[in-house]
Amino acid sequence: MSDLTGRVVVITGGNRGIGLGLAEGVAKAGAKVIIMGRDRKKLDSALLRLAQVGSAATEAIEVDVAEESSVIAAFSSAKSVFGRIDSVFANAGEASRLSSFVDTSVEDWDKVFRVNLMGAVLCFREAAKIMISQGEGGSLVAVSSVSAILGAAGIIPYAASKTAILAVVRALAVELAPQKIRVNAILPGWVETEMTAPLLANQKFLSSTTERFPAKRWGRPEDFQQIAAYLADPTNIHHTGDSMVVDGGYTLG
Repeated sequence: MSDLTGRVVVITGGNRGIGLGLAEGVAKAGAKVIIMGRDRKKLDSALLRLAQVGSAATEAIEVDVAEESSVIAAFSSAKSVFGRIDSVFANAGEASRLSSFVDTSVEDWDKVFRVNLMGAVLCFREAAKIMISQGEGGSLVAVSSVSAILGAAGIIPYAASKTAILAVVRALAVELAPQKIRVNAILPGWVETEMTAPLLANQKFLSSTTERFPAKRWGRPEDFQQIAAYLADPTNIHHTGDSMVVDGGYTLG
């Protein structure tokens, strides 16, 4: 089990779904946790849940990762909360409108890329500035998707944005290595979250996808607790530039 005592971990989109699962994982490992999101009510609810898993040192900051000024202000505030930042999980995401390629508008592409790609880039940029100034290294983790490596008809902007962030992860892993900053990606498969609720309600889709899982179930946010603690662990100094698939074997089907 990783020991994150004294470490400060920031998770964007940490107020629900996979983000909250990641937050619970690092909290259980002893980290001080800062969750970021747009919905104040959901942030407050998530703080209560994190307190139940044993993390007394938690904070929530409102942010819109699609807005540069909001990200800059949020990370400045985050630094001031506990005096440092050691790990950042760029998890905040925007789903694509289900649409055929020929019916997808420029606005559809812009909306998804602004959050999924540029949002993560902005968070990583501000976090890297802080980590470099601290001089002790750190960990940056992007939450991508298996849609980045599988054909994903109907959600092409989403899949493209999740693929693009993998290129950023690999490039940053090389560029930031001299500063002892590790950069990795997590690729979830189908997970039971608020974002996927409409798909879960489609019995035909649910049955067909569930059948493809060796374990015959979708993923759950709590399935990401251990990998969160692992990637935030400063002792894993040689693990960088990786894309870690956490999909219950779905891509094996």
